[in-house]
Amino acid sequence: MELKLKNGKVVLPNFFPDGTRGIVKCVDSFDLEHAKIDGIVMNTYHLLLSPGTNIIKKMGGLNKFVNWNKPILTDSGGFQVFSLIRENPMYGEIRNNQIIFRPDGNKKKIIFTPEKCIQAQFAYGSDIIMCLDYCTHPDDSIEIQEKSVNITIDWAKKCKEEYLKIIKNNKIPENNKPLLFAIIQGGSSFELRKKCASELKKIGFDGYGFGGWPLDSEGNLVRDILEYTASLMPDDTPKYAMGVGKPEEIVECAKMGYNLFDCVIPTREARKNKLYVFSDKYNSIDDININESDFYKSYYIMDDKYIIDSLPVSNLCDCHLCKNFSRAYLRHLYKLNEMQAFRLATIHNLRFYSMLMELIRKQVIKWMI
Repeated sequence: MELKLKNGKVVLPNFFPDGTRGIVKCVDSFDLEHAKIDGIVMNTYHLLLSPGTNIIKKMGGLNKFVNWNKPILTDSGGFQVFSLIRENPMYGEIRNNQIIFRPDGNKKKIIFTPEKCIQAQFAYGSDIIMCLDYCTHPDDSIEIQEKSVNITIDWAKKCKEEYLKIIKNNKIPENNKPLLFAIIQGGSSFELRKKCASELKKIGFDGYGFGGWPLDSEGNLVRDILEYTASLMPDDTPKYAMGVGKPEEIVECAKMGYNLFDCVIPTREARKNKLYVFSDKYNSIDDININESDFYKSYYIMDDKYIIDSLPVSNLCDCHLCKNFSRAYLRHLYKLNEMQAFRLATIHNLRFYSMLMELIRKQVIKWMI
């Protein structure tokens, strides 16, 4: 499947790294392109706080503001807002028609509605925009999960109405309009997931995402509900496994039918000197078999055994780090707490993920057929 977006094409399956506040930490657009990244995920809520919707709009949209000429997907920010309110009610409250959010826990408040969410994403110039949804925690009661589904459906209707209104009023041509994705909630209830998906499909969207937590309390994939939710999504639209990021989990979800992924793992772990590489047992890219449980490994470059290691981080990787520097030098940079270490490691981990997606397109899609 290929998405034709206003800022370029995206071949699915694909992985978009996290650029929450308008930046993928430690790298720039040049680094991202050379790591063969096709798109970035940014966050509507965080961008609303800083630098603000008006500034981004006056700067010509997100792509010009951050100097990125490829697609940008903006998440609604609902997950972050709900997480903060759940952590401490002083941050705000959730109403049937809006979210009242107090970012500092004081009297200053932000009113977040489905309409404002869509308006902001249009102002950003996003290629893919997400509906505002009511995100829950796996431990929430069935009553809260049901409330979440009902509100998510209602907000999705309002998002779609606002989306169509903006397109009509601004006479946005078909080839220049963003795609609109909805999010399927329902917690661990198959019945609620089916209800949510059914109602969202009646409204009609360009893609659908798995809402809520994809992991259980022990950090394992909730495989049954993930697979069931994927089966509810139309096969001719993108299926977005939001927040799924471990390599083996991405492979597993790709086999379920998901074809769009995002996560902070490759960038966050790079800043903690953790590097992802394909297994040493493979002699070339063509030998890699992602259906094997040990197709990759990770290691910490600060281990003493890398002090005088002249090898690249990975012989199978073509990134800037692996083509030009040794493990020993990268470790030296980390030891000095040099920002260059974070940059090089981030470039490498992102290239590992883009290579993983290339392999999934070849191996998993063929396996599914």
